[in-house]
Amino acid sequence: MTQMPPSADRFDFAFDDRYRWPLWLLGIRPGNCAVMVTERGVRARFGPWELVTDLPNLAGAELSGPYAAIKAIGPRISLADRGLTFGTNTRQGVCLRFHHPVNGGEPIGLMRHPGLTVTVADPAALIRRLQPYLERG
Repeated sequence: MTQMPPSADRFDFAFDDRYRWPLWLLGIRPGNCAVMVTERGVRARFGPWELVTDLPNLAGAELSGPYAAIKAIGPRISLADRGLTFGTNTRQGVCLRFHHPVNGGEPIGLMRHPGLTVTVADPAALIRRLQPYLERG
């Protein structure tokens, strides 16, 4: 996993046991999946996928879920709005919205995403950590 400064706050993903095997086949494991927040930005790592954005680019962060498994498990791109999902369970997650779309869902970087949904273990804590930056914007 890409190293973050020691001041990074780490939010691990909540893996539902039912989906561990299919996610494992995609290279997605608890050890290589997390959302990290520093004073400069947010980095979401999901196995081989990664999305990075600066804090001033955050437009919002809301609780979301529950989800249908077909729409939430694995790396998913919404056909409706190009939003990206890094999903490991169907219970609950955080939807991050960006002022300016960012790269993160496909290997050559042509598609940019206006939002990212992450199924971290403590969604409320992630939102609390980001709240000061949302209030500034």
